[in-house]
Amino acid sequence: MTDGSAPTDAPQPAGGPGRRRAPRPGRSRWLAAGGVAVLAGVLGLTLALRAGATPACAAPPAAVPLGVAAPVAAAPPVGGTVHKGKATFYDSKGAGGNCSYPSAPANRLYVALGPSEYAAGAACGGHLDVTGPKGTVRVLVMDQCPECAPGHLDLSREAFARIADPVQGIVSVSYRAVVDPPLPGPLTFRIKEGASRYWFAVLVADHGNPLRAVEVRQGESGGWRAAARQDYNYWLVESGVGPGPYSIRVTDVYGHRVTAGGVRLTPGQVQRGTVRMYGGGASAGGGRPAARSASPRPSASPTPRATSPRPSPSAAPASSSPSAPDAPVVPLAAEAPATGCRN
Repeated sequence: MTDGSAPTDAPQPAGGPGRRRAPRPGRSRWLAAGGVAVLAGVLGLTLALRAGATPACAAPPAAVPLGVAAPVAAAPPVGGTVHKGKATFYDSKGAGGNCSYPSAPANRLYVALGPSEYAAGAACGGHLDVTGPKGTVRVLVMDQCPECAPGHLDLSREAFARIADPVQGIVSVSYRAVVDPPLPGPLTFRIKEGASRYWFAVLVADHGNPLRAVEVRQGESGGWRAAARQDYNYWLVESGVGPGPYSIRVTDVYGHRVTAGGVRLTPGQVQRGTVRMYGGGASAGGGRPAARSASPRPSASPTPRATSPRPSPSAAPASSSPSAPDAPVVPLAAEAPATGCRN
């Protein structure tokens, strides 16, 4: 025993259950001494365990106390399941939120999710249909609301006005993930400021569904390098991939997979590919015109993006701000575009 308790299933004395044998003369003192020795041994083992000695067997996992809810696993809404919750609103002031987009969408219909549904960036770029008292609105997942509990959506002011009167401030809603929403165009890629042949990070956008994986390789041959998703929505290869141009293979949560080639090491520029995540493969057109804005100078020591503090959900109407201008894009060549789902 490792818990210091005495055994309760000791063998019965000879003569059958319920019958007590008389002790032999002179044995009482020996038995008492033996009991003291056993007790000392048990106490010693208990003290050894508390001092860090390795137990003979692993302790069972701690049970969740009665009346305490088990922790919720972080995962983005997927699959079209309808959820119930509540909605408030805020204004990103035209910024692209914790998902690191260059700007808010032009229609200003976006949402911030709590940590359990934002899921360390896994929800970025997905879409939700949110239904309130006045109707339904489709929003882009663009931001995180650190103080929001599961089921609490912090909508843009414009999105909230589509489903409820802003004077209400907070309303009950239902919402579901949109599977394969219409795409605004081919995939876009933005290499992070400070990236080099030795440190690589890319932001992928216009993919419709949440992403499951991003892989990168130098040129059009060689092995694929798996990139690690960061909670600010960039995909990172810490040791770099080389000087480029790169091929980038993107897979979403429903198994759609495509590959874009010709992504150049031009930090800070949005480069538009010629392949869509689904529903059409390569887009019409080609070529690679020059960028419409100069590339920012890489920093000496690349670090993950530090997002600015998000405004807290507000029940009071906020003043609207003009939409930020669209970021410049550089078209890319496609590399063996794939269509449909490939697991």
